[in-house]
Amino acid sequence: MSDVFMTRLHEFTVVLYAFCVLLYFFDFIHHNRKANRTAFWLLAFVWVLQTVFLFFYMNKTGRFPVLTIFEGLYFYSWVLVTLSIVINHLLRVDFIVFFTNILGFTVMAIHTFAPMQYHSNIMAKQLVSELLLIHITMAILSYGAFSLSFVFSLLYLIQYDLLKRKKWGTRLIRLADLEKLERLSYILAVIGVPMLLLALILGLQWAFLKVPGMPWYDMKIIGSFLLLTAYSVFLYLRIAKNLSGKQLALWNTASFLIVLINFFLFGRLSSFHLWYS
Repeated sequence: MSDVFMTRLHEFTVVLYAFCVLLYFFDFIHHNRKANRTAFWLLAFVWVLQTVFLFFYMNKTGRFPVLTIFEGLYFYSWVLVTLSIVINHLLRVDFIVFFTNILGFTVMAIHTFAPMQYHSNIMAKQLVSELLLIHITMAILSYGAFSLSFVFSLLYLIQYDLLKRKKWGTRLIRLADLEKLERLSYILAVIGVPMLLLALILGLQWAFLKVPGMPWYDMKIIGSFLLLTAYSVFLYLRIAKNLSGKQLALWNTASFLIVLINFFLFGRLSSFHLWYS
């Protein structure tokens, strides 16, 4: 019973860490100090949980947990979280903090969901299944964010066309103003990109565990990284190049076509996304 409880706490810590990374990403590109403070306190809570697990394990085994690769992964993850807190509190270098936490989340997810560390085969299989569930959930949520982002971009293009042709009427009044539509489209892309990135990290780990000899040129994998690249470029154009207006809305619309292709076509062409067991 104790092992099951500790396993659930580990899973809860991973989910909490995922929210922390999402908030750090939002702050990284949007300079939102409120998001940064919330992410910092979530990260601090993750650190507290990790530290408790670390001392619990040391008390249970009577030694420092670095003698196996899985013990080393956990300690490595703890070190990365500790460094992130120190950097965030003392140096406030957002670029380093965000990418350090991406690495920390990856290492922690590998440690938590690796079935080789569990003595029970049933527990190991359950953990791998739950890893898949989290991967699918996060991927679908990112697709949902991209879909809403596309809707706002489409409304932007419609509103832009009505204004250009001076088609005044109730349809124009019922649509939100261009600035608001563009902002909402951008915010949803900001939510979708890190969520898709975390989903890919977890999905690749699941595939590594469940599909030995998995072809890395699989269409679903290629499509997912192509999708991540397209929306990352969208954010780059918006933030670094200050691109806005119709051009950005068209790029977002084109990126959403990749969402549809990846979901409906590449999934059928995939060698292992046809089944989940």
